[in-house]
Amino acid sequence: MAEQLGYFDLQNNGYKGIDFHKDDLTGEELRHVCDALKADGNDGFLLTITTEHIGMMCDRLSRVAKLRAQDKLLQSMIWGIHIEGPFLNEEPGYKGAHPADAIHPANVDEMKRLLDAAEGLTKLVTLAPERDPGFATTKFLRSQKVVVSAGHCNATLDELKAGIEAGVSMFTHLGNGCPMQMHRHENIVQRALSLYKHLWLCFIPDGAHVAFPALGNYLRAAGFERTCVVTDAIAAAGMGPGRYKLGRWDLTLGEDMVARAPDGSHLVGAAITMPQCEKNLIEKVGLTRDEARRLLCVNPRKAMGLA
Repeated sequence: MAEQLGYFDLQNNGYKGIDFHKDDLTGEELRHVCDALKADGNDGFLLTITTEHIGMMCDRLSRVAKLRAQDKLLQSMIWGIHIEGPFLNEEPGYKGAHPADAIHPANVDEMKRLLDAAEGLTKLVTLAPERDPGFATTKFLRSQKVVVSAGHCNATLDELKAGIEAGVSMFTHLGNGCPMQMHRHENIVQRALSLYKHLWLCFIPDGAHVAFPALGNYLRAAGFERTCVVTDAIAAAGMGPGRYKLGRWDLTLGEDMVARAPDGSHLVGAAITMPQCEKNLIEKVGLTRDEARRLLCVNPRKAMGLA
């Protein structure tokens, strides 16, 4: 089955020099991205819009929805939208590259504004369960048949379990969206791994977001039933060293093609492609081709109810 399917990326912020957060994003730019993704073996992807002030996020979501509605190529490749934020944990480390001044607790009214702006295209929302009072927003999203993913969070085990009961079914780029230095055992990575039977666990296999030995350990612990690979790609993906934008960030990528904040304190998305993910999983982590393609092609579809 996996051999017959192309890649499906649940988290893509940009590609081939184009940042999806541009306020003047054009249909021609999105066609450029979709052509490149298709050439790289992708059947489709979730276009990701990340944390900003609500009005600005709504404008960006609306622009994407309108551009997609006008173009059959965009409709065939952009399978939906992933909204990552703004309902995240604002603490340093957990917020990652998301701007602190735009992060705040979840509320249903603002979530409705975001969904309306996206014109029914929202398929996935990443939020922090501990920042969703009474899990009201999670429950609302579940009622709208939107997949809810925990991420950029420091939920306790009980909060994660309660979130799952309310509708959380995934964890966004596990091993990231958390401080570089944490308690060696009692931390969000271990809590999420312990719930592998209830959560789809997503990983970025670029060697920077999760070191390859650790990624191998995580995959062995969680198994291949409910694990996925995402790129978390930014405009630098499919390009080379140089200067790139991601929302408010001005980034300079060197020869290692790792997107870091200027002060080096955290990563800012990734510059990896799905073919590179497959190569790393096989050559660096030691997976078989069938195992790798399960994480890249089959499981992302299952996680979104598409297979």
